[in-house]
Amino acid sequence: MADEGVLKVLGISGSLRKGSYNSAALRAAQELAPAGMTIDIFDRIGELPLYDDDVRQQGFPPPAEALRDAIRGADALLFATPEYNYSISGVLKNAIDWASRPPEQPFAGKPIGIMGAAGGVLGTARAQYHLRQCFIFLDGRVLNRPEVFIGGAPQKFDADGRLTDEGTRKIMGEMLQALADWTNLLKRGAATP
Repeated sequence: MADEGVLKVLGISGSLRKGSYNSAALRAAQELAPAGMTIDIFDRIGELPLYDDDVRQQGFPPPAEALRDAIRGADALLFATPEYNYSISGVLKNAIDWASRPPEQPFAGKPIGIMGAAGGVLGTARAQYHLRQCFIFLDGRVLNRPEVFIGGAPQKFDADGRLTDEGTRKIMGEMLQALADWTNLLKRGAATP
């Protein structure tokens, strides 16, 4: 990849749990980011009230405005989603609902990477596909491949939350490089829907 400046990626975990494997996966992504990419993690989605359009019409609550600003300021987004009942977590959907409201919803045209970690063998596959559906409507530019499904997460992270599985680290690094390439391609206007 040619030097095209530093890519600012915003990471968002769909889990509030202190020992979340998905939050740990975002920290691993920070470590594995290719040269020229920085990943900042937005860790305030737990501060968002439940979405209520009556509240929004009076103005966005500060955490919602902070999320919208962070999304607008990023070159790309990286979501780490848990899987709850075959879908994304309520807290992640709530964050997307707040961020996506008018005016100027910030997901349109934004490059998006998705990954997820879970104890089961599918590694949040169903949740990731539901998250992709959300971004179809919101006109996000989701990276198709490589997909990062971290199944058997308790065996792939150590007690400190560090990703230790070399195969997973390799595929995550490949996905991050693909996200960088995809973002630069979109910035040049070379990829259109």
